[in-house]
Amino acid sequence: MPINKIAATKRGKAAIAAAIFAAVLAGGQSYFAEPERPAAVILATETLIKPWEGLVLKSHWDPYAKIWDICHGETQIDGKPVKPGMSFTSAECEAILEARVKRDYYGPLTKQIKGFTRFPIGVQAAMISGAYNFGVSGMVNSTAARLAVQGRYREACEAQTAWNKAGGRVVQGLVKRREMGDAQRAGEAEICVSGLSQ
Repeated sequence: MPINKIAATKRGKAAIAAAIFAAVLAGGQSYFAEPERPAAVILATETLIKPWEGLVLKSHWDPYAKIWDICHGETQIDGKPVKPGMSFTSAECEAILEARVKRDYYGPLTKQIKGFTRFPIGVQAAMISGAYNFGVSGMVNSTAARLAVQGRYREACEAQTAWNKAGGRVVQGLVKRREMGDAQRAGEAEICVSGLSQ
């Protein structure tokens, strides 16, 4: 369960509205067609993944995961592990992230979690961000996913906050990421509940 109080915020609601608008502009206005850039993917990528992962143009060692990463936390490029000395431009990192979030996270979650695309946009985005950080199988088999399938969205948002450990200990950065964020970045639970009717 969360360490801090989870509440909807103005910035969370604004981020959801902006993602929906961006999806419509990208051709997602058809009710029957899958949008090229689903609102949940835009919201997860722009509001949750990029701010928390940051942008690193040269590969660096992640001391928590004990693995090399690059760009916005990428640990593999073209199916191969990131190695020391790799580098990319900002534009290359953007393209890698955009394609990967839709293909490797949104796609599998829509197939493996019943009714995923009918969840509120904020719930979907929080789950995509969580899966990006701790894995699709972790998300698919999580209490958060089970609760969301049951329509218990607020409980699902709070359950996802349990993924706040690295190396067996609670990490304050992960607490902020999973919960209400910080002054500059929204948290997953914050976005998750900001799209729910209160």
